[in-house]
Amino acid sequence: MHRTIWEVANELRGAVDGWDFKSYVLGMLFYRFISENLATFIEKNEGEGFSYADLTDEQAEPIRGMMVDEKGFFILPSQLFVNVRKRAAQDENLNETLEKVFQSIEGSSVGHASEDDLKGLFDDLDVNSTRLGNTVERRNEKLRKLLNAIGELDMGEQHDEGIDMFGDAYEFLMQMYASQAGKSGGEYYTPQEVSELLARLTVIGKKQVQRVYDPAVGSGSLLLKFAKVLGPNGVRQGYYGQEINLTTYNLARINMFLHDVNYDKFNIAHGDTLIEPQHWDDQPFDAIVSNPPYSTRWEGKNNPLLINDVRFAPAGVLAPVTKADLAFTMHVLSWLAVDGAAALVQFPGVLYRGGTEQKIRKYLVDNNYVDAVIQLPEDMFFGTTIAVCVLVLKKSKKDNDVLFIDASKDFVRQGKHNVMAPSHRDKIVEMVAERSEEQYVSKRASAEEIAANDYNLSVSSYVELEDTREKIDIEALNAEIAEIVKRQAELRTSIDAIVAELEAGATK
Repeated sequence: MHRTIWEVANELRGAVDGWDFKSYVLGMLFYRFISENLATFIEKNEGEGFSYADLTDEQAEPIRGMMVDEKGFFILPSQLFVNVRKRAAQDENLNETLEKVFQSIEGSSVGHASEDDLKGLFDDLDVNSTRLGNTVERRNEKLRKLLNAIGELDMGEQHDEGIDMFGDAYEFLMQMYASQAGKSGGEYYTPQEVSELLARLTVIGKKQVQRVYDPAVGSGSLLLKFAKVLGPNGVRQGYYGQEINLTTYNLARINMFLHDVNYDKFNIAHGDTLIEPQHWDDQPFDAIVSNPPYSTRWEGKNNPLLINDVRFAPAGVLAPVTKADLAFTMHVLSWLAVDGAAALVQFPGVLYRGGTEQKIRKYLVDNNYVDAVIQLPEDMFFGTTIAVCVLVLKKSKKDNDVLFIDASKDFVRQGKHNVMAPSHRDKIVEMVAERSEEQYVSKRASAEEIAANDYNLSVSSYVELEDTREKIDIEALNAEIAEIVKRQAELRTSIDAIVAELEAGATK
């Protein structure tokens, strides 16, 4: 199914760049999902043989309010994916029809608790864009093909398996689009095995948590890993995140719906987390995961208010204007619950550079917030081959040391990238849980040792590299050399005797 959906996506886009076309494929997949999800919910309550798609809009209207309260949105029977697709071949104004449907779906939530969760979800599915064609006819032709292609995908029945298939298909498509887009895709997508590792590191020893959070949520894949790790009821109060990019913000909300996370169980906000954080009333969070943008610019010292911000003030300095990495780290620490844990992807330079970054690391180490630093293999992320690290933070540590783990060699090669196998991830989680040491792999370093090393948190500064060079027995080598020298002397003597004998014969 994954192979088919990718082939369909490539065939449909034609001359449109794949990165630009993703919103159409993903948006249409979302439209089909919510249509079937709502219809299935209604049909289960009505009994066997009932078909919501066969009702008239007038017959369905009385349940509008109840459905919006339950699902967060309402779709009239005539607006369901299956019915719009059925009429598409004869609909000369298909683009206008779809635009009205999308507006109606979003409009159904206005004035309700789900309004912010639905608002603007279809903004990137622009049915009047010239990217679909220069004329209305060509745009409609592309839209018909898209409706039919998404409609023909075998997504299973609308039960748990079906929901997983929609969510998994969405994840697969985002991974493929990120891979094709290179660096720009890598900025918003974290490889699945890394996402799972981060989530597992924050919930060691726990079966449930209240709230989970990602300050640079991207497409939401990192947050959704908690449902995989803890189960569908493992996050009791909800998923929270913030994203600065509007398109990606829409993708994250769509991703939540597609994984059957109801509107009242997530709160994804749009905006700059460092300057305008949107979840003051919801924090602290039990588990925080994030893959913040690498070395992005922020206001930093250019904004005189930030040094007094409760998130950054404790360190006494701000992260460099050109490198906001540790600003995200300080934000995460500030919003972390006392008994919570955070796991963040960090660019290597963050761990050893001097200046204000060193002072921030000093604050983190001196206050015993750094639980572990894990070196990952290189070439795992889209758009960069650099080996990144994972920084694990806790506010209530039992030990006054930091566990350093070198997992740089724990990978298998798949296609163009390195991938951490389940056994590799299990090993890391077990080591962090037990805080175990293993020669050439992990070491616990005291705060005093780290301070003496100028608060350098690079794994290579503490975990000794194994010497894989061939070991040589000096005594045996010397004996072998002596034997060679002796043999050479014997050969020279023999050669001299032969030469002397030849010379004697020649004189005769």
